[in-house]
Amino acid sequence: MTFRLMTAATLSLALMACGGESPEETSADMPAQAEAPETSMQEMAGPSLQEVAADEARRDAGDMARDQYRHPVETLEFFGLEPGMTVVEISPGGGWYTDILAPYVGLNGGTYIAASYDPANERSAPRLEAFRDKYMTGDYGDVQLTVFSREAATVAPDGSADMVLTFRNVHNWLMSSSAEESFEKFYAALKPGGTLGVVEHRLPEEADSALEQTSGYVKESTIIAMAEAAGFELAGKSEINANPDDTADHPFGVWTLPPTSRTADRNGNAPEGFDAEHYLAIGESDRMTLKFVKPAN
Repeated sequence: MTFRLMTAATLSLALMACGGESPEETSADMPAQAEAPETSMQEMAGPSLQEVAADEARRDAGDMARDQYRHPVETLEFFGLEPGMTVVEISPGGGWYTDILAPYVGLNGGTYIAASYDPANERSAPRLEAFRDKYMTGDYGDVQLTVFSREAATVAPDGSADMVLTFRNVHNWLMSSSAEESFEKFYAALKPGGTLGVVEHRLPEEADSALEQTSGYVKESTIIAMAEAAGFELAGKSEINANPDDTADHPFGVWTLPPTSRTADRNGNAPEGFDAEHYLAIGESDRMTLKFVKPAN
């Protein structure tokens, strides 16, 4: 199924067509009528988040199979996503979440911003072009591109975004020593009262912090400290994306688990007794899901 976006003007006309009591008529003069069922703005505006996430015309079967690990609907509901918002996704990659975010926020004239590849980087140029071809020429609503890099001053104009979202990226920034400045950029881009949503592979608090530089896992306390240092307030935690079977101590870090499922090192060597099926059975990583807000004042 493919959904059509309803513009604010169309929604306004639909509301006007519902009619109302004229100045010459009062409820006492009018014949009794059955009470009409209440219709929410979401029902009038278009499909629900669940329906957008189930849209087989936009999402391929491989992506949808991973919903059991990524829980996109529950995650985005926890963050408070609504149609009509201006939402920035950091490093969307191939667009796993873009397929849901862009059409959903576009329902009421919202904007999806992909803070992603630097067009000046020759290595990322093909991926950038593929992203443009898919999301900026099709029926995905208002999709815009900005650059997310150490050199880029901001991911969106200051105070313009309702929500900034990052999925499984913080470990990369820690390994490149750019995490603190990244959170500062997110803070600047958000409106007062705006939301920062973070999903990240979770390193147990009792583990050696040095593993944050190599394993792909990050401590919850590390992310909370960086976000608060940038000015954010922690608004909530969720175990939506938890996986108690993940011990976070695998031979090739988080990349031992699906979807990467690494089985050997760079030289093609696997540890003695390595059992790939064991790691497939664990499934995707244990992940924290954190919601932060930029204070309204």
